[in-house]
Amino acid sequence: MDDGGIQEEPPSARFLTPTRSGGSRWVDGSEVDSSESAGGSLVDERSAGAVFAEGGAAASRVSSGTFRRRLGKRPRRVDSLDVEAMNVRGAHGHSSKELSMLSTVAMAFQTLGVVYGDMGTSPLYVFSDVFSKVPIKSEVEILGALSLVMYTIALIPFAKYVFIVLKANDNGEGGTFALYSLICRYAKVSMLPNQQRVDEDISSFRLKLPTPELERAISVKDCLEKKPLFKNILLFLVLMGTSMVIGDGILTPSMSVMSAVSGLQGQVPGFDTDAVVIVSIIVLLLLFSVQRFGTGKVGFMFAPILGLWFINLGSIGIYNIIKYDISVVRAFNPWYIYLFFNTNGIKAWSALGGCVLCITGAEAMFADLGHFSVKSIQVAFTAVVFPCLLIAYMGQAAFLMKNPLVVERVFYDSVPGVLFWPVFVIATLAAMIASQAMISATFSCIKQAMALGCFPRIKIIHTSKKVMGQIYIPVMNWFLMVMCIIIVATFRSTNDIANAYGIAEVGVMMVSTALVTLVMLLIWQTNLFLVLCFPILFGAVEFVYLTAVLSKIQEGGWLPLAFSSIFLCIMYTWNYGSVLKYQSEMRGKISLDFILDLGATLGTVRVPGIGLVYNELVQGIPSIFGQLLVTLPAMHSTIVFVCIKYVPVPYVPLEERFLFRRVGHKDYHMFRCVARYGYKDVRKEDHGFFEQLLVESLEKFLRREAQEIALEASTMEAERDDISVVPEVPQSPACEGDLQTPLLSDQRLGDDNRMGTTDGNTSVLPSSSMSAEEDPSLEYELEALREAMASGFTYLLAHGDVRARKESLFTKKFIINYFYAFLRRNCRAGTAILKVPHSNIMRVGMTYMV
Repeated sequence: MDDGGIQEEPPSARFLTPTRSGGSRWVDGSEVDSSESAGGSLVDERSAGAVFAEGGAAASRVSSGTFRRRLGKRPRRVDSLDVEAMNVRGAHGHSSKELSMLSTVAMAFQTLGVVYGDMGTSPLYVFSDVFSKVPIKSEVEILGALSLVMYTIALIPFAKYVFIVLKANDNGEGGTFALYSLICRYAKVSMLPNQQRVDEDISSFRLKLPTPELERAISVKDCLEKKPLFKNILLFLVLMGTSMVIGDGILTPSMSVMSAVSGLQGQVPGFDTDAVVIVSIIVLLLLFSVQRFGTGKVGFMFAPILGLWFINLGSIGIYNIIKYDISVVRAFNPWYIYLFFNTNGIKAWSALGGCVLCITGAEAMFADLGHFSVKSIQVAFTAVVFPCLLIAYMGQAAFLMKNPLVVERVFYDSVPGVLFWPVFVIATLAAMIASQAMISATFSCIKQAMALGCFPRIKIIHTSKKVMGQIYIPVMNWFLMVMCIIIVATFRSTNDIANAYGIAEVGVMMVSTALVTLVMLLIWQTNLFLVLCFPILFGAVEFVYLTAVLSKIQEGGWLPLAFSSIFLCIMYTWNYGSVLKYQSEMRGKISLDFILDLGATLGTVRVPGIGLVYNELVQGIPSIFGQLLVTLPAMHSTIVFVCIKYVPVPYVPLEERFLFRRVGHKDYHMFRCVARYGYKDVRKEDHGFFEQLLVESLEKFLRREAQEIALEASTMEAERDDISVVPEVPQSPACEGDLQTPLLSDQRLGDDNRMGTTDGNTSVLPSSSMSAEEDPSLEYELEALREAMASGFTYLLAHGDVRARKESLFTKKFIINYFYAFLRRNCRAGTAILKVPHSNIMRVGMTYMV
């Protein structure tokens, strides 16, 4: 199992109700898997029918104790975590809440230090790269390039991301994986077949559709669900977008830092290219060394610096416009774009590769959304970033109108001499901050990919107790640092790095365009004309930029493609192998009938203790349990099958975290626990806290089960004695199901006939509900549980080896037996994630043939 342990406060529960046919149903009425049904149902139903057939006189002679024991053989399976979790407040803090104006402004200021660093430092190198392709012969080149830059910023970051893409967030989370999880919740396109219908009952899992479902959305949804090809294409797009973000995270620090340091050339005598490379490497070492302190602390330090940087950009831009040429405002006329292309032809198209550098970092606005709110990012870009960038580029263009030969160092040469050193210091710090945006985005993408089973397990450190999304990944941090140093030492020039820069950014933009279009079709159900306008307008612009940057592949553009391809192969292989392994476990799971035939002793000796069998199945008994029965000389008195399951939502509220089910008869003392986590949830609990929480949750489960049995008994006795006509107990979602969302979430839906507690202490169950003292079987089971807890916990894990079948194709054998096996051997072991003492762990070897 990838992860283990359960965290934080105990959540509440909901129930699965037996049907008159002896089966059980979910909320939607579908039958529960027979392999998970309570044991003894066939025998007990026949005996129950005989009792009722004998008539009232015979039935009245059945003692209440015997009746309870009969019911104990076929309990109504109940979820556990209920009363205490219903008193938890603020568990939905991740949900969208209206922030005050002051809080929004403060958060908008903080976004400057994390989100907008990359885009904010683009004036350091955009015009120098553009005019390296198109020499300045007249004002047409200057005004045309300026107009291109202005409308590119207005169209992509401003129109597309600020007003459209940011609204396609997944409960406040952004990025390609957030879009993918949003689509997976509406259409069953996830490649990992471990979803349950009850996952849709998580509060953050529910979708609020703005319009009634249209035939167009249904047909698209059916097409996605029924054709595996489309599922694979969708997954491929998501993984490609994520891998490109990682590739961009490698180039951004190199480009930004070298651009800032290169300002010393020409200003300091003897400061040549070697000195630029050495100083850049030192700055990069410093940048990646401070990442371990966390995004929060780094961003808090960087926000004032970036604020000062944008003020400098605006101030210097205004100074240059007034001093040199105020007529550059003519660039607002897009006609100059036509003149630019008409005059320079193929060179102008090649210059688009430099123009695209002005929007690098736009994807970080969406990927880093989890740290902030949509409104704060919108306010910061609209009020500060957008106007300051426009003024800065206009100021540089005004300077070039009078000094067309100094394009190499246009930014620093346009700075007034007296302000050079202050601006240089701020620019260097801003370049480091620019790198921070993509480093943070890379960490977030890796975390989301791991949570959804698309990246090998590596160590993740959560650096903030207040902000869940702030993480630090040591392996990726040092990998990025080494790659950045190699790039700086190899290319040795910002122009050479610029040739490689931008390809990954444009690729990610095109992926987000495709995914948001799908969201508009399936979820927003936008007017078809507007849906078509979105990919046609933005997709066409991004495609033109993509063709321009692809022309630089031989000049260094192959580098980000190479990095992206490597990470794409890793993620796709890991997902492919994980899916095959899960399917193999599903085929090899043990039937409940086999366990029931073994008897309560399970064919071995039961000794006091709690055995936690970790597995990846959300239904059925895993094959590892059969290996344990064969291998171990004795088995624990209480067995809990624990499955840590990540669902495609960013956060699962605490009261909806855990799902419980009884496996077999009461005297088997076997249970299933499914702990659901979102891909942004923080899990930092130790094994001691987890063990205590598990026992408390199990006790609540048993007590609630006894209350349900008592309620059923009183109802059946009333019907049998024919004292009065008692209507059937209403079956609401709160009373149906063991592996589903708890009572608290159902109460939020507004149903009045829920069963639970009104204030956390006052029971609304009928008086026939019995306490532990009144129910000997409950008291016995609780005492057995306490005795088992006192004897200790043992974590039973499978040491799995995944191998391709002999008849498999050569490509499959190579991918599974070598590449996937290599990743499994070198990724983080499950015991490291569980944080369990080695003395409490027992491993059993397993070979999965896929």
